[in-house]
Order: sequence, then structure tokens, then C-alpha cells
Amino acid sequence: MKRNMNRGFSKSLRRVAIAIVVIGSVAAPAAYAKPANNLIVVPPTDLPEVARQAGEAMLLHETRDGRALLYIEHDQGAQLAILDVTDPGHVKDEGSVQLDAAGPFDFVSTLGDRAELVRFRQGQGDAVLDLHAVKAPTLKRVQGLTLQGPTMPLGNDGFTVSSPVDADGPSARDYQVVDTAASQDSNRVVDVKQVREEIAKNDTGTTFLLAAGGLYVIRRPAAEMDKKLRDLDRELDYANGGG
Repeated sequence: MKRNMNRGFSKSLRRVAIAIVVIGSVAAPAAYAKPANNLIVVPPTDLPEVARQAGEAMLLHETRDGRALLYIEHDQGAQLAILDVTDPGHVKDEGSVQLDAAGPFDFVSTLGDRAELVRFRQGQGDAVLDLHAVKAPTLKRVQGLTLQGPTMPLGNDGFTVSSPVDADGPSARDYQVVDTAASQDSNRVVDVKQVREEIAKNDTGTTFLLAAGGLYVIRRPAAEMDKKLRDLDRELDYANGGG
């Protein structure tokens, strides 16, 4: 019994010691942060200079190498500041880039892991923020895209945009399918009129649109190939006794 009590007491002491270390490490930046109920509020004055001005919108992007970058839109969409926020205790300035933007915009939805759909305000259309070069993103307008309703990403390959739902009208909506992986010379926008229902098959990345003119199938060959490779791996594991 005594041994158990000593063991429990020793464990309690270790927990207290760990708590002291943690609290000490959290309280270290107290000179420039305002703690409140275990929270640390860091004001703009204690962040890099690009964080000290008002922005239009912002985007948090996780890179493939495990970093977290925060993009802040400034100057009516003309500039994008970049902050590395991987370690919230050490936010770093990663510079800024100039964008060819028609005006301020909002980030709408993620398109895979290297692009973001943005929508210009005052009905000025949509564009794609290309994040292949995370420190030098570029903004690309989508020629032929006219709808501005709900969007659905198609992995890294594109997205669909549908017309807004009319509460007083029919349930069918018009769609536009945008291929962001296509070359600049190809037709990147496909119109599908009067879509009554939409179903997605996630394992192959396939989207089915049931429209007034029939069924439209949106295929993603890269996703289909990934599924075939996964199936082949499972078959090989089973043949080798792994199943």
C-alpha cells in the first residue's frame, strides 16, 4: 500500500514539474502577449510588419512539406502577403506578391492541394489562385465562366459551379464544369443545362450529373488510375498472404 502511495505521489510530482515547465514556456512571451484563461493573444504589433495592416481576406494553406502558410489579401486584391504560421509562437514573414486582380476578392473553396477558387466582389467573376509555387502564387481568370453559385471541387483537376437555387422556380440548376488542369489553349469550361441531381463516386473521382438532356459523366483519369493501383496493391497483398 505504501509503495502504491509513493508511486502515486511520485507521478503527481512529475505532473506538477511538467506543468511548471509548460506554463513557464507558455508564459515566456508574456512581455508581448496578453494571456487570458490559458490563451495568449498576440497583437499585430508583435507580429511581422505585413500583419499590421487591415486586409481584405485571408487563406490558410497547408503545404506538402508540412508547413502552414497564411495568405492575407491587401490593397484591394492587388497584393498577397505571405506568413509562415507553422509555429504560432514564431510567425515569420515570407514576403508578398503582386496579383493581377480586378479588385477585392474572397476565397471560396479549395481545389485539391495546390489551388484555391476565389470570387471577386460586386459580381466580377471567379478566378483560380495557383499555389504550385507557394511563395509566388498567381491569379488566373477563367475565361467563359459566368455562373456564381455553389461550387464543388474536382480534386486537383477542376471544379463545378452551379447557378443559385431559385426558391420559387424549378429545382434544376445550370452547371459549368471547369478544367483547371487543362492547357491554356483548350476549352476549359463546359456548360451543362438544367441539372436535376448530382452524385459523386469518391473512389474514382467521378461525378454524375442528371440533366434535362440526359446523364453527364465527369471523369478524372488520374483518380481512376490511382484506384486501379490501390486495387492492384490489395490483390498483390492478398496473393502474398497479406489478406
